[in-house]
Amino acid sequence: MTQQQTAGGDVRLTGISKTYGSFTAVHPLDLTVPEGSFFALLGASGCGKTTTLRMIAGLEEATTGTVSLGGRDITGLPPYKRPVNTVFQSYALFPHLDVSENIAFGLRRRGIKSVKKQVGEMLDLVQLGDFAHRKPHQLSGGQQQRVAVARALINHPQVLLLDEPLGALDLKLRRQMQLELKRIQTEVGITFVHVTHDQEEAMTMADTVAVMNGGRVEQLGAPADLYENPRSTFVANFLGTSNLIGGEIVSTGGEIVVEAGGGKLTLPSERCQAPATTGGRLLLGIRPEKISLAHADDADAIAAGRNRVTGRVVDSSFIGVSTQYVVESPAGKTLQVYEQNVDRREGLLPGSEVVLHWNPAHTFGLDADQDIDAGAASVEDAA
Repeated sequence: MTQQQTAGGDVRLTGISKTYGSFTAVHPLDLTVPEGSFFALLGASGCGKTTTLRMIAGLEEATTGTVSLGGRDITGLPPYKRPVNTVFQSYALFPHLDVSENIAFGLRRRGIKSVKKQVGEMLDLVQLGDFAHRKPHQLSGGQQQRVAVARALINHPQVLLLDEPLGALDLKLRRQMQLELKRIQTEVGITFVHVTHDQEEAMTMADTVAVMNGGRVEQLGAPADLYENPRSTFVANFLGTSNLIGGEIVSTGGEIVVEAGGGKLTLPSERCQAPATTGGRLLLGIRPEKISLAHADDADAIAAGRNRVTGRVVDSSFIGVSTQYVVESPAGKTLQVYEQNVDRREGLLPGSEVVLHWNPAHTFGLDADQDIDAGAASVEDAA
C-alpha cells in the first residue's frame, strides 16, 4: 500500500457489540464513518455511545465484531498502536507543563527532538499563539479544550475521537466552541467522531449523526434529514421537540387524511413512516416552529388547505428570539408552538382561544404502536 492509501480511510464497525455479564451495552452494530467527516454519536446517558467510542479507541474490548480503519482490521491492536487519539471531557492536561509542552508531549514521547515548528502550527490552528507559555490553570475552559485538541492532532491521527468534550463548559462558551471545533475539523480534514448527549451540539457540528437508544442506532443521517424526517417517536422527541397527535386514517392516496380531535388533518403519503391503511391509527408529527397561531375570532382569515387544530393557550414564555406557547387541544396532549418575535403582538394570554394552523407538507406520520413519549424523558435525563 502507498503512504497515501494508509493515511486515511473510513472507520467501519462490523457486528460490533459489548456485553457486561447479562447486560448488553451495545447490541451488534454495523456503522461506517466516512473518511474526513464530522460524525456524531448522539444519545442520552447509558445509550451505548461512549462504549462504542471506546471500542474504536481500543480502550474497551469488543465482545463481538470488528473495527477497521481504511480497510485495515485494528480490532486486536492495543490503544497505543491504533492511529486514533481521544479528547476527553476532563482534557487531562499536565498542570506542570505550559501550553507548548502540553501540545508537544506526544512528539517528545516518541523521541522527536525538533518540535518547535509543529507546535507553532498547532498553536496557530487552535488560535492560541499568544498563550504558548501559560500553564493550564491560567487558561479558560475553552482554551484548555483547544490545547487538548491540539495535543491530540499533533500526532496526525487518522481519526480524532471526542468524548463529551464540551460538557464542562457553560452554555455560551459551549456554543462558541462548537463552531471552533467545526472550523478546526474543516481545516485539518481528518475524521472526527464526537460523542454527545446535546442535540444542538450534534446538529451544529456534525455532517452525519447516529442517534443511539438502548445500545442500538435508532436512526442515522444528516442533521436536517433526522430533524425533518424522524422515523420513530424516540428520534422525533429526542431531536428537538415534536407535537405528536394520534388519529384514525380516513383515506389514503397522494395524501393521507387522518381524523383527530374532531377535525381532519392531512400529510403527504411520502412523509409517512408507517403502513397507512384506512381505519388504522397513525401519529401525526409537527414541529413547534412550523405552526402559526391565530385568535379564534380571526379563523376565517386562515388560508384554505392548511391543517387546523383549535385550542386554548395555557402558558406562554418569552425567550428573546421567540415566544413559546403551550396550547391545550382536543387533538390530544398539550401542543407546543414557537413563534418568532418579528412583531411583538399582544393578546395571546393564557386562556385565549386560538386556532393552530400549518402547511400539511410539514407534517410527518409515525407508527401509532410506538410510545408517544419515547425520547422525551431522555432529553431531560441527558441535559
